[in-house]
Amino acid sequence: MADFELHLFAEVGDLVRSMVPDGLGDFHHRSHRGGVKVWFDTEKPTREHYEAQFIPRRHIDGTEGWVLEIGFHAEHPKEDDNQAVLTRLTDKRSTWKKTLGDEPQPGPFLGRESWRRLSEVWTDAERDDPDLAFEIASRLVDYVEVIEPIRLGG
Repeated sequence: MADFELHLFAEVGDLVRSMVPDGLGDFHHRSHRGGVKVWFDTEKPTREHYEAQFIPRRHIDGTEGWVLEIGFHAEHPKEDDNQAVLTRLTDKRSTWKKTLGDEPQPGPFLGRESWRRLSEVWTDAERDDPDLAFEIASRLVDYVEVIEPIRLGG
């Protein structure tokens, strides 16, 4: 991956910060070469958070290259805890589907079976698209707006 991706994901983090609604808690994000992680309230990233990241395409269709994954992750040490989070979210599918549509797929994290995700994969993201940062940020905010209230007990 090229160095420009750090800039891409730093920009995504800044855009998400400017776009998330008030009332969800203290916003935090961390960008790195391959992605950005978003969470609320604690200084340290939480086990339940939002991410946009490039992952190896082999996790999707067995071919070489990279794809962009965007969505929510549960990364607790115990698989049962992660599954409980995912079950709570899938039980509210009718709530999040109105905003997120059919793209999000619940299941094991791509590349680590014990973690869980509710996310989508963009196989055709053009890394040199000048609108890519905004598109990623906008979609990540969609997840935050609909999943965070559910996650917090709504």
